[in-house]
Amino acid sequence: MSSPKHAASRLADGYHRLRRSRAARWGLELAFLLAAVLLVGTWQTRAHLERGAAPSVALPTLSGQRVALDSLRGKPVLVGFWAPWCPVCKAASRNLSWVSRLAGDRARVVTVAAAYQDLDDVRAYVREQGVDLPVLLGDDTVVRAFHVDSFPTYYFLDADGRVKRSAAGYTTTLGLLLRLLL
Repeated sequence: MSSPKHAASRLADGYHRLRRSRAARWGLELAFLLAAVLLVGTWQTRAHLERGAAPSVALPTLSGQRVALDSLRGKPVLVGFWAPWCPVCKAASRNLSWVSRLAGDRARVVTVAAAYQDLDDVRAYVREQGVDLPVLLGDDTVVRAFHVDSFPTYYFLDADGRVKRSAAGYTTTLGLLLRLLL
C-alpha cells in the first residue's frame, strides 16, 4: 500500500503531465490557426491584382459629383470594391467604417459599388448596411482597370497614389487597418 505522500506525488506528476500535454495541444492548435491565417492572407493578396500606380479614374458618387482617385493623394487610401448582391461584402461593410474611424485623419477610405443592375440596388445596400463612407459608382471599365474579379476586393494606396497592397475576400477591421497604415 502506498503512503499518502507517495499518492500525492503521483497525483502531482499526473497533473503536470496533463498540463504539459494540454499546453502542447494548445500550442499545436495555435500553430495550425496561425498557419491557416497566413495561408488565407497569402491567398487574399494574390499576385494578379493591380500593382504600381493606381489607375487614374474619376467616378461619380451617388449624388452625381465626380471624384478622381488622384485627388485623394497626400494620405494613404483604402479603396474597397463591393457589389450589392455580395453576402461577403455585407459582412465586411462595417469593417470599412471602423477602419475609417480608427484611421481618422491619417488616411482616407472610399468604396466603389460595382456589378450592380441599377442605382436603386446600390442605394438599398447603402441604406440597409448603414454605409457612412463615400460611395463611388464603378463600371466594367474600372473593374477591368483594377483587375477585380471577386468581391469584396481592397486596394491600399500610398500617399503618392501607388498600390502598395491588395486583398480579396473578407478581411477583418484589424487586417484592413494594418494594411492601410503600415
